[in-house]
Amino acid sequence: MCGICGFLSRHGRTPEQLKQMNDTMVHRGPDDSGEELFCWHGGWQLGLAQRRLAILDLSPLGHQPMHSRDGRLSVVFNGEIYNFQELKKELSDYPFRSNCDTEVILAAWRRWGVSCVERFRGMFAIAVADHLEQRLYLVRDRIGKKPLYYWQQGGELVFASELKPILACSGFRGEIRRDVLSRYLYQQYINAPETIFSDVWKLEPGAVLTWEAGNVSVRKYWDIRDVYARCQKDIVSDYGQAREGLKERLKTAVAERMIADVPLGTFLSGGYDSSLVTAIAQECAEKPVKTFSIGFREERYNEARYAKRVAEYLGCDHTELYIGEKEMFDLVESIPQYYDEPFADSSQIPSMLVAGLARRDVTVALSGDGGDEFFCGYNIYQMLAKAQRLDPAGGLLYRLLEMPGLRRLPVLQRLPFRVRIIAQNRNRSTKVQFGVDNYVICAEKMVENAGISLPCHYEVEEEYPVRDWQIKRMLLDMDTYLPGDILCKVDRASMKYSLETRCPILDRDVMEYSFRIPHSFKYCRGDKKHILKDIAREYIPGELLDRPKTGFGVPLDQWLRGPLRQPLLDCSGMDFLRRQGLFNADYVQEMLRGYLAKGDGGASSGANYSRLVWAFFVFQQWYSRYMSDCGKN
Repeated sequence: MCGICGFLSRHGRTPEQLKQMNDTMVHRGPDDSGEELFCWHGGWQLGLAQRRLAILDLSPLGHQPMHSRDGRLSVVFNGEIYNFQELKKELSDYPFRSNCDTEVILAAWRRWGVSCVERFRGMFAIAVADHLEQRLYLVRDRIGKKPLYYWQQGGELVFASELKPILACSGFRGEIRRDVLSRYLYQQYINAPETIFSDVWKLEPGAVLTWEAGNVSVRKYWDIRDVYARCQKDIVSDYGQAREGLKERLKTAVAERMIADVPLGTFLSGGYDSSLVTAIAQECAEKPVKTFSIGFREERYNEARYAKRVAEYLGCDHTELYIGEKEMFDLVESIPQYYDEPFADSSQIPSMLVAGLARRDVTVALSGDGGDEFFCGYNIYQMLAKAQRLDPAGGLLYRLLEMPGLRRLPVLQRLPFRVRIIAQNRNRSTKVQFGVDNYVICAEKMVENAGISLPCHYEVEEEYPVRDWQIKRMLLDMDTYLPGDILCKVDRASMKYSLETRCPILDRDVMEYSFRIPHSFKYCRGDKKHILKDIAREYIPGELLDRPKTGFGVPLDQWLRGPLRQPLLDCSGMDFLRRQGLFNADYVQEMLRGYLAKGDGGASSGANYSRLVWAFFVFQQWYSRYMSDCGKN
């Protein structure tokens, strides 16, 4: 686990500049650093740099940049290749000097070229320079576990694991993209390939970027839509076979992720996904696995007691930390420092706390991320099953509501709120993203010149080759919410403490096998994640696991109307908003007055608007840290 950065430039960049960029990511790799410059034809200068968190082969032999024995290839790499030992046997003719997966990347590239990435199982962001062909390749793992940004200006290319090295790069202007702001306020994150800056992009999951002579091309080597369609041609129709096949793949994925030369543990919430991963890890381990949980003093949010019972049943070495509102609140100021792009999923705060707890004892932690998206776990999926059944009636009702002579009828005006939402859900490109239109309208009105904005919803649903709304939403979440929000949150929260997080459920073989499992095995008579739960109950009694999931609770409404009230007002003053030129100052002021009035009858006084207000506040905190000079816009 590391941070990487580099450039291809004709601007005469210096070793000192490369080191300055690299050192902005010291939290990602405190154990070692390396920077090297190379001269290429046509006056191009290549810079490669890495900050290292040593996990495998802790010796200096794992230092990066690393070079092939013949000198043709150089690599900097962030992540883990879990099947590197298997690949190393296949590449036994290569003269290996180390026992790390980085050198296996070089050997594999030497043998198979860029197509070798299709053989890798792991999480990775890789930069490989081919000095003979004068090409630079950037590669990101299939589901987007590891981040990779790049900035293009003319033929110049700058890349990095985070935005910080790009911000530190001379010549970078930092022009904010206004067109992403409404979507950010609504979604609370910015999904690939977009970023907050013009000319800066996230390399999409499962993609390869190739730079040659100033020209850049990007292609996908693994795409959710294509892989799903291919796997659907080989369905495992027998439940028992599907269950055993999934179980074996999970066991392999966990076992591979337990390979480390440093202490390892698991995050344990007491829910099905983390408990199953922990149970398999304990089965593989020779001694009690270290497990870590956060408890909340507010009993309605607290799941720690359930996690403790699971840990005791499995015989784990359990550590828990009980926190209150103050411990969470104290981390608010650090959000912009480690999430160096606006990011407003408030569960980032308890995620940072549990990562900090784990880092006291381990360097690697396994998590249960991915179970909800791949096995139908979110409550929205259950709602979508009902909504799809009611959609034809909703279409009829919509036509009635649109008829001038009928829309004012008292009976139509008194329709339940949920019925009206189903009736208004008529956009074929966003059918599985239905919600309250007022939130979308508010997010759009908050932004100056919102007419040129990207739509708040992802208008891509017709690209997914399925009719079932649950499956369509699951595929959409795999493309957007999972990499853009969940995995980003986990990466930044853990790397704040130089902790590596590994996700067995997001193993390539597990993901692709899940596409071969009939949906009825995942959502069975209203039971979400049915097949995954069935496997978990083989290890842990169901009475320890069966309960409604509460999740991490952050009291946004109380904060924004309480201790954050004045900071919120400070960052939304009329003069400042007008100088900033990003938000509609008049509307934002009116909206915040209604919100802070605690129910004065204004449209935006409800607590549910806390999400939009929080996203606005987080953006302004980020802006204050990175963009304090309004003239940059």
